[in-house]
Amino acid sequence: MASMQEQNWDLESGDCIQKETSSSSQTPSSSILSSSFLRRRPNQERPPVGMFKQFLNNLRLVFLGTKLCVLIPAIPLAILGQCYGFMTRQQWIFALSLLGLAPLAERMSFLTEQIAYFTGPTVGGLLNATCGNATELILALFALRERKILVLKYSLLGSVLSNLLLVLGSSLFLGGLANLKMEQTFDRKQADVNSLLLLLGLLCHVLPLIFGNSIEPQLLDDMDQNSVVWLSRTSGILMLVAYGAYLFFQLRTHRQFFEAEGEDEDELSENEAVIGFWSAFIWLVAMTIIVAILSEYVVGTIEAASDSWKISVSFISLILLPIVGNAAEHAGSVIFALKNKLDITLGVALGSATQISMFVVPVSVIVAWTMGIPMDLDFGLLETSCLGFSIILTAFTLQDGNSHYIKGVVLCLSYAVIAACFFFHKMPAGESLYQR
Repeated sequence: MASMQEQNWDLESGDCIQKETSSSSQTPSSSILSSSFLRRRPNQERPPVGMFKQFLNNLRLVFLGTKLCVLIPAIPLAILGQCYGFMTRQQWIFALSLLGLAPLAERMSFLTEQIAYFTGPTVGGLLNATCGNATELILALFALRERKILVLKYSLLGSVLSNLLLVLGSSLFLGGLANLKMEQTFDRKQADVNSLLLLLGLLCHVLPLIFGNSIEPQLLDDMDQNSVVWLSRTSGILMLVAYGAYLFFQLRTHRQFFEAEGEDEDELSENEAVIGFWSAFIWLVAMTIIVAILSEYVVGTIEAASDSWKISVSFISLILLPIVGNAAEHAGSVIFALKNKLDITLGVALGSATQISMFVVPVSVIVAWTMGIPMDLDFGLLETSCLGFSIILTAFTLQDGNSHYIKGVVLCLSYAVIAACFFFHKMPAGESLYQR
């Protein structure tokens, strides 16, 4: 079928608008399908006519269109508790804000996908590439504003580790158990590209670490410290150049490597625009504001939660924050693995890890530069070692193009070992959060 008609409803008049779209340009990518199974199937009946009724219909789709909607009440509770002070314990503000970020992250992904249906495959791909981890980026920027550099570094590092080991590992494990009598295979091309970019990102972390530790501590002066910062800034710019080349490779020259194939008609029907462009844009702006508010609460109360729960800030930032932030992607990745669609699973896990490593991290360094904050890419010996072993272990896991459940077991246990390491890694709160 050369083309298909898409129905959209005008927000003001409620009139039905027919739009011709090319079926070839609407081939769903793994980023678009990543959390579709978390969403409730929209009502196929004609939407109510009228601006107010249309608003109610959009409200239902945005807030009740996900199975994570049970966590949405945590959002107003956190805001009211912080504004009116009826929650005297700051750790509860932290917990509620953290829970509220999970459905917001999934809904922002949903709204970005809705906008992508109206902008074409290239612009839509760019939107998904830049907004796919918007929650992590906003949280990082608020940590940067509060000068909590270590919280920023740990949260971003934890997101990469979570995607590589926990999300991918649990998907391969559960997918392998569900398909014991079937051979699980995938296309190695996408995994190879992401592995190369992750290794490049690792190099940009290792060099500032080695540079800073190659000088004796008693001989280290301000000039040498500034050299590490400038090396990190230069590396950050080059990482963004590499990420731009990756987007051009993904969206223009080699799109076939990243397109999801083999979806049935029911899955394709779930991936059609259900709200209009301007409605999706307005809701996306509103969601971004709410995410910013909750991110500010999380950053401001993380030390109180650490003191109350007797858990180090490093464990909370590296383990708890990424698990909640990646909850929607995690569930979607597992469901696709259960359906023996590992290409989509790899696109979700590896794509998100690559985006954080090659886009969010260097953007944080550049933004810190504009704010006059000397942030570098030296994440520490222990942290960089965990990142390096995780990337290498993932690359070896995916090198033969097939999967079974023991690979998932190894990745999950590796994540558990790293989590245990940082659970016993008692980084003191206070001044140490602001600069390494």
